[in-house]
Amino acid sequence: MWTGSGPRESRHKITYKEPFRDAPSVMVSISMWDLDQKTNTRADISAEKITKSGFQLVFRTWGDTRVARIRADWMAIGPLRDDDDWDVD
Repeated sequence: MWTGSGPRESRHKITYKEPFRDAPSVMVSISMWDLDQKTNTRADISAEKITKSGFQLVFRTWGDTRVARIRADWMAIGPLRDDDDWDVD
């Protein structure tokens, strides 16, 4: 995303280690970014198409923003497949 201008996006498929019983709530955040200081910083990060087995992590930028690198963290919280699975490592 270092070159170009206008709307741009990057999508990454995330698969949980084990599926949830139902689609969980997912929170995503930017944990590191490397952006050009000469342009405006524009960034949007979200989780889309959330299912019980995974989701799409989506990063978007627009305008003249120049992105060298970006790192995202995520956390999914939802019902387990079985009530007895709460303490399984």
